[in-house]
Amino acid sequence: MTRETLAEQVAAFAVRVRDAGHDPEVLPAEVVASVRMRVLDVLGIAVAASALETSASARAYVAEQGGRGVASAIGVPEMLSAPLAAFVNGVLAHSLDYDDTHLPSVLHPSASVVPGALAVAEATAATGRQLVAAIAVGLETTVRLGMAGYDREAQNSMFFEHGQHATSICGTMGSAVAAALLLGLDERGVADTLGVAASMGSGVIEANRTGGTVKRMHCGWAAHSGVVAAQLVRHGFTGPPTVLEGRFGFLRAWLHGRSFPDEVSAGLGRTWSLPEIFFKPYPANHFTHAGIDAALTLRARGLDPAEIESIELRVPRQNLPTIGEPIEVKRAPQTGYMAQFSGPYTVVAGLLGGGGLGVGLEDFTDELAQDPARRELMAKVDVVADPTCTAIFPAQFPAILRVRTRGGKEWAEEVLANRGGPQRPLSFAELALKFRQNASLGLDDDALEFVERTVAALEGLDDVRPLLSSLRTLAKTTEEKS
Repeated sequence: MTRETLAEQVAAFAVRVRDAGHDPEVLPAEVVASVRMRVLDVLGIAVAASALETSASARAYVAEQGGRGVASAIGVPEMLSAPLAAFVNGVLAHSLDYDDTHLPSVLHPSASVVPGALAVAEATAATGRQLVAAIAVGLETTVRLGMAGYDREAQNSMFFEHGQHATSICGTMGSAVAAALLLGLDERGVADTLGVAASMGSGVIEANRTGGTVKRMHCGWAAHSGVVAAQLVRHGFTGPPTVLEGRFGFLRAWLHGRSFPDEVSAGLGRTWSLPEIFFKPYPANHFTHAGIDAALTLRARGLDPAEIESIELRVPRQNLPTIGEPIEVKRAPQTGYMAQFSGPYTVVAGLLGGGGLGVGLEDFTDELAQDPARRELMAKVDVVADPTCTAIFPAQFPAILRVRTRGGKEWAEEVLANRGGPQRPLSFAELALKFRQNASLGLDDDALEFVERTVAALEGLDDVRPLLSSLRTLAKTTEEKS
């Protein structure tokens, strides 16, 4: 039976997945496997981010809030309320720009949904299967709402056109649905949770262009807001049934009349977008990745950075405001964080070679961002729009790199499909390596092994609490890592 509103359709789908148990017809094995990998990815990234100043700020904030301790935050020895634990872990999960990305909606689903779901799962002593189902539905909801703001004709996200961070806005909704399922709400309760959460999502994306660390907070606040929305509904708050498509609803308010509501409901419960979400091989804004790949390839082909006269990074027109403008800022990032949004810096990092899966966390420090030799090379980089890349965006974030050396030789490399996506997937071994390199910054070998082993068996756990409690006290402190 077709439900009258989009929120009711999402709620019916959500509850059916939660209540289906181990039925692979409702929750396919590939979706379960994808959720498992995303939990491992988020936990590794969050541990790696624990030493950042903004992570310390998040911990200091929650220490002032009080509340009944029922959930764990990474690096916080004391138990916290579920919303505050979700906030800390969401901040950490998104702070390194190393979290996954859905295309073409251009949002990062897991950094909001996974922390929110983990907090409520711990607070309710959920099983692994309940957690997996909640995360799966939360991610699917997030992606579908993101696609409702994607204009296929213009090949662009309308959220971004309005300066809105789709990741945190849609992530609030996905986190809310996941939390509602874990709190045991029925279809009406899940629909009400969407109605409440729609008044809580937010995010302005200007920091991508000109700096500031506020974007690191966005997924934490989305996770926090989603949990709070579900808790409010459990205590009696309700939301409008037409919250998504109504005259003054979510789609109209954010997208100003240019939205695509069929993206929410088409094939819901039959087809899953979740397994197609791209993993990130490099800890930088996803728009920079193809340029990194191209630079790494040219370096492997023998290009000597010392001989470079000029570099042209050709990207989709839509990527320019994020990684190429203002060019004087992008050629001279002041911090490692700003370098993550710099086309010139990331190309230089690829040309010089780095850690991780080609370029790693150690390549984005404040010292390297201000290194004179790198600045000299960055000054030679122009970032320009390319029609071929623009035509492909945002199904991929392609790049073409052209280099001229002092001897007059020209080098070129095209990367038209992103590493980590369905066309060039990361192997499990590569993702496990990424997790271990990230999590080893805060965990000892025994803890690494425990987390990896536990997540590998996630859907079979009788109680998820030991997984989260193992991360409250990190073996390697901020002082040891500095």
